[in-house]
Amino acid sequence: MHLKPKVGQPFRIFSKKQLACKAMAKQLFIFLFVCFSASLTAQVLPTFGNSRTGGSGMQFLKIPNDARSTAMSGAVVGITNDASAMFWNPAGITKVDTGRFNLQVANTRYYANARGNAFGMVYRPGKYRYFGFQAQSLNYGDMEETTEWQPYGTGRNVLVSNVLLGLTYAQVLTDNFSFGVNAKWAHEGIADVRINNILFDLGLIYNIGLMHSRFGVSFSNFGVNVAPSGTLSLLKLTGEQQVQSFSSISVPSAFRIGGAFDPIHTPSHMLTVAAQLNHPTDNNESLAIGSEYGYKNLLFLRSGYEVGSDEALRAPTAGLGLALNRNFGSFRFDYGFSSKTRLGNLHRITLSVCIR
Repeated sequence: MHLKPKVGQPFRIFSKKQLACKAMAKQLFIFLFVCFSASLTAQVLPTFGNSRTGGSGMQFLKIPNDARSTAMSGAVVGITNDASAMFWNPAGITKVDTGRFNLQVANTRYYANARGNAFGMVYRPGKYRYFGFQAQSLNYGDMEETTEWQPYGTGRNVLVSNVLLGLTYAQVLTDNFSFGVNAKWAHEGIADVRINNILFDLGLIYNIGLMHSRFGVSFSNFGVNVAPSGTLSLLKLTGEQQVQSFSSISVPSAFRIGGAFDPIHTPSHMLTVAAQLNHPTDNNESLAIGSEYGYKNLLFLRSGYEVGSDEALRAPTAGLGLALNRNFGSFRFDYGFSSKTRLGNLHRITLSVCIR
């Protein structure tokens, strides 16, 4: 055992395991900071450069699936606390309700009749370890095939499929520090051409303590470039041509760092203010700001705004949440709304259940 004095307080006893966890947390933070410093050479706020726009494929990996993040304009990397953390920051699953199981289903109505569905489950086998599973799909509906010679349609439909499956492991290292890792399989198919990739995410959350402040860091969608497989038929002046060789496609990796604090934190009222820097490899850097007001941990009102994105918001994002405690655990309903300048309105609904 080791003794560590704290100014103004009695001596606190730390075990060797706790000291080792603190040292591991410090080393991991230094590693993440170095990686982030290396990635900032291309772009630094507030310039919001756009030279990398459209530089990767599998764009569905960038689409969030929960209503709370939509309502807060995505500024949740440091405060995510449910199954949706597997998208934003895998370390966030250590902040879920104290139940042994936490389940979440989400439905999103996108533009042009596209719809997204997501499922997430978090399992806590012990006090400090957490496991997660996520599944996500994007349905574009019936898409009629068109060509240069038949711009009004060929009479055939084209199937477009996007699927994601992932496993998550997260652990609480100290009272203030948690980390998490995702391993994901992503699939994208268009007609007879498809691509599959294995991706990884890494994230951490650290509670600073002053005014209930905390921050989070995450690296998302890191993997190797992969070439699509399949056969593509092209109609040219010389006739129909079969293409079976394609260039490799990169994935839309992203670095996120964000912080939050509670200017109001009482048993009846809680106000959280959050800010987040998004640094993608294939698009503009952006800054998101969000807020959440909670009344007796029962009713939640949320709003946010994002600066620097290609598709600007017509108005601040907004949403609400309702949490109900039951004998088996708790039940939560969340709704998020955003309005884009050219793409119109976006609605998300999320249902979460915690089972003790």
